[in-house]
Amino acid sequence: MRILISNDDGYLAPGIAALADALAAIADIVVVAPDSNRSGASNSLSLDRPLSVQRAANGFYFVNGTPTDCVHVALTGMLIERPDLVVSGINNGPNMGDDTLYSGTVAAATEGYLFGIPAIAFSQGAYGWSHIDAAARVARDIVQRRFDALAQPYLLNVNIPNLPYEQLGRVAATRLGRRHSAEPVIKALDPRGREIFWIGPPGATRDAGEGTDFHAVAQGQVSITPLQVDLTHKTQLAALAKGLA
Repeated sequence: MRILISNDDGYLAPGIAALADALAAIADIVVVAPDSNRSGASNSLSLDRPLSVQRAANGFYFVNGTPTDCVHVALTGMLIERPDLVVSGINNGPNMGDDTLYSGTVAAATEGYLFGIPAIAFSQGAYGWSHIDAAARVARDIVQRRFDALAQPYLLNVNIPNLPYEQLGRVAATRLGRRHSAEPVIKALDPRGREIFWIGPPGATRDAGEGTDFHAVAQGQVSITPLQVDLTHKTQLAALAKGLA
């Protein structure tokens, strides 16, 4: 098996190191990740400047771009052989509910999916990297599973509670929950007295009931949510067509 690994926390993050170590035991891996933290980059591509690729002492490649840049450059300009799987993470913190729209971790996996390659995004349920080895072990378990029942290619979003491996609950198939609107921006002044704004924290959970990713992780379970890229609001399509007639 050939696996391309990326993330949004940067090539020096503990999560990608743990993930690479875990998957190297079962596959031929290549790591192509951003040169720095690009959390919240979503599916952005860098179209206003050229990108450079360098290789670190540990063999990881790093790119001065977004997570999507990394996977795009790897698939279209670096790799001789097409990977069997694209894996992203392990992210420092959760990517559940509405967070998936902003997540660079999910975006890296989505780019592989858009090229017709199965892809999985892995995140921890809380910040701080606690029990990252357990999360990497879970990631390896999931990569080794067969998902023959899913349409190919598939795009999976996995969130793993920060718990010892032996304390983790079952692996649960979930849907995305929902959050309330984000908190307001935080106003401040820069050293020259000019007003600046920091993006505020995400909103509290609004839909975190049974069956959601939020609920599963809160129960100590590993959440797996199948994602799709089609944003068409199908239930409104007929009404729109009727209104345009």
